[in-house]
Amino acid sequence: MSYNGLKDFVLVLERNNELIRINQKVDTILEITEIADRISKSPGGGKALLFENNGTAFPLLMNAFGSKSRICMALGQPSLDRAAEELEELFKQLGGPAENFLDKLKLLPLLSRIASWMPKKKSGRGRCQEVVMEQPDLTMLPVLTCWPADGGPFITLPGVVTRDPETGVRNVGMYRMQVFGPNTTGMHWHKHKTGARHYNGYKRMGKIMPVSVVLGGDPAYTYAATAPLPDQIDEYMLAGFLRKKKVELVRCLTNDLEVPDDADIIIEGYVDPSEELVWEGPFGDHTGFYSLADWYPLFHVTCITHRRDAIYPATIVGIPPQEDAYIGLATEKIFLAPMKMTMIPELKDLYLPPEGVAHNLTLARIEKNYAGQALKTMNAMWGAGQMMFNKIMLVTDQDNPWDNMEEFVKKISDRIDPVHDIVFSSGPMDVLDHSSSRFAFGSKMGIDATTKFAEELEDIQVDKVVPKASEFQNLICEIPVIKTMETSLLDKGISALILGIEKESSFNLPDLTKLLLKHQAIRRVKFILLVDSALPIENPEIVVWYITGNIDPKRDCKIFEATHLHEVPHMVVDGTRKTSRDGFNRDWPNPVLSSPETISQVDSRWSEFGLGALIPSPSLIYYPLKRGEGAVSLSF
Repeated sequence: MSYNGLKDFVLVLERNNELIRINQKVDTILEITEIADRISKSPGGGKALLFENNGTAFPLLMNAFGSKSRICMALGQPSLDRAAEELEELFKQLGGPAENFLDKLKLLPLLSRIASWMPKKKSGRGRCQEVVMEQPDLTMLPVLTCWPADGGPFITLPGVVTRDPETGVRNVGMYRMQVFGPNTTGMHWHKHKTGARHYNGYKRMGKIMPVSVVLGGDPAYTYAATAPLPDQIDEYMLAGFLRKKKVELVRCLTNDLEVPDDADIIIEGYVDPSEELVWEGPFGDHTGFYSLADWYPLFHVTCITHRRDAIYPATIVGIPPQEDAYIGLATEKIFLAPMKMTMIPELKDLYLPPEGVAHNLTLARIEKNYAGQALKTMNAMWGAGQMMFNKIMLVTDQDNPWDNMEEFVKKISDRIDPVHDIVFSSGPMDVLDHSSSRFAFGSKMGIDATTKFAEELEDIQVDKVVPKASEFQNLICEIPVIKTMETSLLDKGISALILGIEKESSFNLPDLTKLLLKHQAIRRVKFILLVDSALPIENPEIVVWYITGNIDPKRDCKIFEATHLHEVPHMVVDGTRKTSRDGFNRDWPNPVLSSPETISQVDSRWSEFGLGALIPSPSLIYYPLKRGEGAVSLSF
């Protein structure tokens, strides 16, 4: 199914009771974000929101992808599993043997289908060019200022179109754009991204780089811009495959790039690689923490065009879960087939938990046939495109493991030997990762939770009886730096203890570890997880988000062998905020939270918006973690 612009998609959402129209005036500075944050964290993702009165002529669509049903509707698919199955079948047909002339003839209908998905250029003006701003002015768009410490308003769902200066191959990526004025923005493409590679190519050649930005249109365009495609695969071909209709492209008015005819809004312009970089950010990011300010190229706007019925699309990112979790769900399903068919045939399923914010935690299920296969899978996946940014990868061979997460965690807790089943590696990290000691480079952890073959078993005897919570009742009194403790996992048979600690000026992690390991019951727990005492440790999803975001695995995970018969090998994980006293010399960011003033304002107006019973602000849970008002967390 294809959509003729966002208005068409909005009508479908409304017919399916997936949309709420908000007619009351709402401010694009902080207020819309706070409303959307509450709704997107509702069970099942809440509903899409259309803010029709935002101070501009353009309605603003939020949370459009933010549920399982809406991501399927956006991509025109009956289910994400069906899309994955169709892509896998396509790969099988293309990769199958064509031994004779008749076999080759059988491929012709398939090749005809593929040709029907290829983007097509059309002549003349497009629907996206019905209105041309005589003086391009970005302030005419409802660009959001999302969080209190953001550097300013940011365009958050742009499809940024660039072209390789040598090969002419098009790329459509999604890079946030801070609006500096009526006709300039930042262009936040990271060093690992295709847009940055194109920029460096233009810089070497001493040429101006044309750039166009697509907003709206068929939602498949937005999804395709986020997809982890190889460089040579056109994002608009993926969009054509998903919507079963080729994307028709028209030439821009002030540069020679092509954009979808049915997009809602087009921002045309250029980047001059000879110019000085500009200070961009900070920005409340999908990691749940601020990404801090840095130097990025300046984008100059030469033209803005739009449809007469244009809708402006936006999203917010912050502490999960958010709308981007469902975009990630589509990616893990759709791109499972290419990974299986090209690199990892044993791969059966992939899960990117929302609390792992895409790169911090990956769970993979394989069909295991030989010793070391889990390690092979880890290394292959760490070399697969954007999977190179993964920080923690756990590989299992259980059937349907994600259906009952508590049971899954119990099984892997029983199965894993921290000494022999956990490996460390190093490599590139996401630019947004704040925990690595060095910028965009750090360590990775692989966890082999598969059934072991004889060659993988160690000739050791360990006590698998998980201690009871009651055995730790005096721990806080014995070690005053421990302020909170969560023992409920132990009583569920999961060998993990969560400790909230207060890192005072005299704090020393090795000394704390020594104290902990003197405790007999501690030596019978496989995983001792340390977090800051302000964290609500009774919520396992929050704990996973916090720890996976805050660790550089090789630095912060210490493994100890069992020394006595009734002990187990154990790992101490330091998931706390790091400072110079920990030997950490980069700025540490604050978590992304709304301001008290904005929360109070939205609370007082909630009944006006037609959103049902008051939903408390999610930010209130995390306020004790914040240090200072800015993006950078202040020292102790």
